[in-house]
Amino acid sequence: MEPIKTKEKKVFEILKDKLGYVNVMQSPKLEKITLSSGVGSKRDKKKVDLIIDRMTNISGQKPSVRGAKKSIATFKVRQGEPVGVLVTMRGARMYGFLDKLINVALPRTKDFRGLKKESIDDMGNLTIGIKEHTIFPETADEDVRDIFGLAITVVSSAKDKKTAELFFTHLGFPFSSKGEK
Repeated sequence: MEPIKTKEKKVFEILKDKLGYVNVMQSPKLEKITLSSGVGSKRDKKKVDLIIDRMTNISGQKPSVRGAKKSIATFKVRQGEPVGVLVTMRGARMYGFLDKLINVALPRTKDFRGLKKESIDDMGNLTIGIKEHTIFPETADEDVRDIFGLAITVVSSAKDKKTAELFFTHLGFPFSSKGEK
């Protein structure tokens, strides 16, 4: 199994004929990966700490707690209260996480049939919603009572959706073949 970083370096050779690239710098590259999760009830400080701990184990770095930008009385939220947790990974940690996501975590997902190609936006970024954080091997099975979801955004330098789709397919993301045009 070839690591993601070496696959990314070979992208130019594969995409130059399909997209007409003449320079290596034209080929797309991975820029960053962000993991984000909402913390739910503001009253439960233990849950916020639990989510921070699990996100630290999953990503390998400590997440930043995001506070509410303004108070909303209807939702009983005050400005500055924690509403989410965010991790941004770059470099070696990003490549390690991506290998783990593609080869270990996604195959462990219940009833997984592949990612939808509609998950790629027009700017060349892929966003994946995970319902249960327990698909990652770092989470302990005995602590199953507090399960939370998270969003994973893979940011690339691809200029459009078509280029990003070819790039992510080459990197090994398992897209579903159902409904292709």
